[in-house]
Amino acid sequence: MIDLKSNPFYLDDDAIVWVEDTLSHMTTEEKAGQLFCVLIKKGNQETVDYVNNILKPGGFMYRVMPVHDAIWTSETLRKGCKVPPLIAANIEKGGNGIVEEGTCVGAPMEIAATDDVEMASKMAEVCGREAAAVGANWAFAPIVDIDNNFRNPITNTRTFGSDPERVKAMGNAYIRKIQKLGMAAAAKHFPGDGQDERDQHLVTSINDCDCDTWMQTYGSIYKSAIAEGVKSIMVGHIMQPAWTRRLNPHIREEEIMPGTLSPELLQGLLRDILGFNGLICTDATTMAGYMLAMGRRRAVPESIARGCDMFLFARNLKEDYRFMLDGIKKGIITSKRLDEAVTRILAMKASLGLHKKAEELDEEKAKKIIGCNLHQEWAKECADQAITLVKEENGVLPITPEKYPRILLYSVEPSGEGTSIYKVNPASRRIKEMLLSEGFLVDDFVPQEYGEGFTTCYEEVIQSYDLMLYIANLATKSNQTVVRIEWKQPMGADCGLYLNDVPTVFVSLENPYHLLDFPRVKTYINCYSGNDHVLKALIEKLAGKSEFCGKSPIDPFCGKWDAKL
Repeated sequence: MIDLKSNPFYLDDDAIVWVEDTLSHMTTEEKAGQLFCVLIKKGNQETVDYVNNILKPGGFMYRVMPVHDAIWTSETLRKGCKVPPLIAANIEKGGNGIVEEGTCVGAPMEIAATDDVEMASKMAEVCGREAAAVGANWAFAPIVDIDNNFRNPITNTRTFGSDPERVKAMGNAYIRKIQKLGMAAAAKHFPGDGQDERDQHLVTSINDCDCDTWMQTYGSIYKSAIAEGVKSIMVGHIMQPAWTRRLNPHIREEEIMPGTLSPELLQGLLRDILGFNGLICTDATTMAGYMLAMGRRRAVPESIARGCDMFLFARNLKEDYRFMLDGIKKGIITSKRLDEAVTRILAMKASLGLHKKAEELDEEKAKKIIGCNLHQEWAKECADQAITLVKEENGVLPITPEKYPRILLYSVEPSGEGTSIYKVNPASRRIKEMLLSEGFLVDDFVPQEYGEGFTTCYEEVIQSYDLMLYIANLATKSNQTVVRIEWKQPMGADCGLYLNDVPTVFVSLENPYHLLDFPRVKTYINCYSGNDHVLKALIEKLAGKSEFCGKSPIDPFCGKWDAKL
């Protein structure tokens, strides 16, 4: 039995009547449609028609699009759906997770570096206000993973760091604020990423904590989020062997499944032990971590049968919908389990007031909210408070034209913007322009052709420059297994060859773990993000116009003693 009057739904009698009445009038096909949360990459009629000609989904998840397109899509979907839809987005940093014009307050690790829980609340408020302005009602956030493994290519700056208590406090602040604004939060990615060094987009990864350690860390975070009233939890394609074996002592290794397909983790751990009564959603089922665990024809219905309530994305929408219907017909998903899943979906909708008539979206009103001055001020404040001076060579800072008139700039960033949704914006050029405007002479480092015995004289180089400045802009992203510096050829031509004779400063805009590859640099700064507010704050701090305030949420030395030299 689902208690619709208690945490996290808290439905009144009228809302419960709507849930029960809506469910009772649904066909099997309509119930199956409610199980799907479909990806919308572009807001246009062709996309909407394609989806609606196959099924009537329970929810949609937007990739980033212009404000106009997002509002049009939301209004069109609302009018075309018999049951009001959930509309979600990855609003992990700000409104920029749903609309191009949205405010990026800061990556979760940037928020964490401020060491101010109120900053997490401000970020959530920006997410909630800007996303709701274009019709969203479901945040695929907060990320409550713990960045315990510096080699993990996914967690990194997408987390609130490696301290479970900080993750818990900031995750709860996000949940509290965004749900107060009328949106549902989705804590992710249960049973917890950040232990493995592998990417669940590419492999079924593992959370290898023993049961007690898991309960004291990840479990404590989820238990607290549940007590806070989080309406939904997103489950990852991540195995948790210790708890799976404890709950099913006779299970064979090949039978241990990721969270999205594990009855032990979904029903035993999340529902029974942690007491979660809300909606369970899979992570994207197009990931290899999901598909490598079980054949797709069977996996699609098994996700629901084993305890998930909603199925995120589809590899082929028509085929996956057929797989789901076949699973219902064959009894893989029993009628009781189907009704239970759909009831939770409807209950979350009712808890958000979606069963009542929605106010029509107003583009002009939305544009006054999205990217507004207040939100930009919070983003500026976050940048100022987050930038962290990890280590400093005495007397090197501040950097002024009088002290260091000639700078050699080393750029460590991808050429071009790339195609990933986690792409970085080129920053070295902008930083160079800022330095030039401050009165510095700035040269770009250009490696010479290979020729041992024929390179420019060492003495000539150190006499030509007063400061070596490194700008690293390498971000974690899905389907990328390593975030490491690849030094230029020949022979690591740019890897700090002059740091013993010329003051050298290394700035990382994104990945905070570059001391692994540049351990002996004596002045090192982490920014956690490369947005415009961060770049401006960075220049001010380098110039001594403001103080470094950030506190590292992780171990930037990667456990290496030489990184502290």
